[in-house]
Amino acid sequence: MNWHERYVQQARWTYDLRAYLFDKAGLKHASRVLEVGCGTGAILSEIDSSASRHGLDLSRAALTEARFHAPNATLVHADALSLPYADYAFDITFCHFLLLWIRDPLTAVREMARVTRPQGHVLALAEPDYSQRVDKPESLAPLGKWQADALRAQGADPSFGARLAETFARAGIEVIETGTIQRSGNEASREEREKEWAVLEADLAASVSGEDI
Repeated sequence: MNWHERYVQQARWTYDLRAYLFDKAGLKHASRVLEVGCGTGAILSEIDSSASRHGLDLSRAALTEARFHAPNATLVHADALSLPYADYAFDITFCHFLLLWIRDPLTAVREMARVTRPQGHVLALAEPDYSQRVDKPESLAPLGKWQADALRAQGADPSFGARLAETFARAGIEVIETGTIQRSGNEASREEREKEWAVLEADLAASVSGEDI
């Protein structure tokens, strides 16, 4: 699995959403921006702003790759549950497909709020809710259940998206806007389908036989 390609694929899914929310949050006028869980730098490398860009991740391997893809960003190896920054250090703090992987997402969101200045913005750009997943045709429905079970076995909460707004509110953040990402109705490309299938196979390899998949 090429994880940078996967993160770039996920970033494409939320491109329009990011452009909309970054604009509302005043990215063009921001001085300091932080991505918590920056991975290989797929999103940091795309940010169109003169702001000082900062990224944090638990994976040293991902950060090594991020230094190549986002060479102008300041990158730190640290835990989202204890951000190594002073209070009110950033204008915008955001994450992308991160909180479902964190054992205590409320603490992580509180930390994101702590390091964001008053009147600044905290953004969670995508968190899945597999409880609402629909697989068609119905003969493929087991794949969704198997993948959700596999993600739980890896330590993720595949239904966290359903509690995202509540988590922000409990962290003391005023929730300005929340909702479901609406993707284009255009048919996915063959490359897109192949990448999705590769991820599915990787998720299920330890729990479902190749014949069943």
